[in-house]
Formats: sequence, C-alpha cells, structure tokens
Amino acid sequence: MSKAPAPSALVEEWRQLLDRHAVVSCALEKALQDQHGIGLSEFETLDRVVDANCGKYRMADLAGDIHLSQSALSRAITRLEKDGLVERSACADDRRSVFVCLTPQGREVYDAALPTHRAVLEGTWGA
Repeated sequence: MSKAPAPSALVEEWRQLLDRHAVVSCALEKALQDQHGIGLSEFETLDRVVDANCGKYRMADLAGDIHLSQSALSRAITRLEKDGLVERSACADDRRSVFVCLTPQGREVYDAALPTHRAVLEGTWGA
C-alpha cells in the first residue's frame, strides 16, 4: 500500500489557520464566560450591534456578518434577550424582518467585556 502524499503548503497553511482560530476562540469563550457570563457568540452579536451605531441591526444581516447560521444566531439572541441585553423589534417596512436592539444593560455588559475580549485577542492572536 502506498503512502498518502504529503499535504501541500496550502493545506498546511489552512490547518494552521484552523488551529490558531480554535485556540483564540476557546480562549475568548473561556475568558468572556468566566469574567462576564456571556459566550463568544453573544459578545460578537453585541459587538456588531454596537458597531451599527444606531443600536439596532437587522437579524438577517447580522447572521451573515458574524458568520452564524440563522438558528445559531437566533439561539444567541434568545440568550441575550433573556438576560435583558437586547430586544427584538419588528421592522415597520417589512414584517418579515426583525431588528435586534441593544438595551442599556446590554451596553454596560458590552463595555465591561470589551477590554477582556481585546486583551485575550491581543494575547492569543497577536502573539
């Protein structure tokens, strides 16, 4: 039986990227959960809503922007909503669309978690 060919440089680079992503994601998940009681998906959701500068984000756009499936985003939004960090609101122009709106409590949690997120990101990705 012949040996499988050695992975190409491109495959090796891809594997290294996946490994690095896993290390950073796990470190972020642990730090955010331990220190602020939110997971990485919830933080990324808050981060994108804050970046929208208007305090609300259309869920369909949000799912694509943070690379979550519609169901994974819905679960994250449900957890954030249960904790009082976001609210859902219907779009007046399109009844099929739903906006995610940041609450004052959501802004407080985000502001507290942001330095943790950036420090872990710098310590793992920047290393």
